[in-house]
Amino acid sequence: MTDLVLVGRIARTHGIRGHLIVNPETDFPHERFVAGRVLHLEMPGRSEPVTIESVRFHLGRPIIAFAGVDTMDAAEALLGAELKMPEADLPPLPAGTYYRHDLVGCEVTDTKGHAIGRVTSVEGPLERSRLVIAGPRGEVMVPMVDGICVRVDPRAKVIVVDPPKGLLEL
Repeated sequence: MTDLVLVGRIARTHGIRGHLIVNPETDFPHERFVAGRVLHLEMPGRSEPVTIESVRFHLGRPIIAFAGVDTMDAAEALLGAELKMPEADLPPLPAGTYYRHDLVGCEVTDTKGHAIGRVTSVEGPLERSRLVIAGPRGEVMVPMVDGICVRVDPRAKVIVVDPPKGLLEL
């Protein structure tokens, strides 16, 4: 089976014609949510391909019409669903940028080799991303910026950080 990556979650309905508002889980919503794209819809007890019939953006979120979903009742049945796409369909990124799903699961250490924890998610937009790290003292957030994240190696599942004093205690 093809590896699928999360690109959005269906948040709520919009209007009476089956349109849905999606919370994007990507830094590239205008590239991921385009008319004609086939996404994979996943929810408990249901997993199927869906085709975007039309899309428009409002306040940074896509409002999507899927083929075959043309009533409010049909749209309500999809609330909470995850929208995914094949990882192979993602274009390569410029050097020094990473897909969120590549960072999740990375072990984080400081420059002295002390374990900080494991990345559980990445929050925020591309220019203000934060690593959410589960560690022995609880959850910490580390800004994904040069000078703090000094080595990022998603293939080795390793991130080395040089946190300013007090960052890990917040």
